[in-house]
Amino acid sequence: MNKFFDDYLNVKKIIASKKEYKKQMARVDALPTDYQFVFKKIQSHMWKFAAGSGYDMMEVQYELIDLFEEGVVDGKKVLEVTGTNVAAFCDELLESTKTYTEDWRENLNREIKKKLK
Repeated sequence: MNKFFDDYLNVKKIIASKKEYKKQMARVDALPTDYQFVFKKIQSHMWKFAAGSGYDMMEVQYELIDLFEEGVVDGKKVLEVTGTNVAAFCDELLESTKTYTEDWRENLNREIKKKLK
């Protein structure tokens, strides 16, 4: 099965992903209120840049939950975990994911290269 069909039309994969997502969001709900607030703000920001099926974005999100849980266990305030520049923290999180901005850059370079070859 090609990647497109596996990512977008594989019903078993979609159902499993939804179940996993619900379990992960229950973990977020168990965090202190300040962690929940920052997580949801970061989550909202990150998904603005998601490209493709978003499965790689989900992995980053789950790693963020792990990081936040560790911060709680260590007795840290949420901004001690993220730093005060949360936008820069988000940029670092997104480095390993495929984003729309990356698609736009690749498309720009491809079109110019094709025309000027």
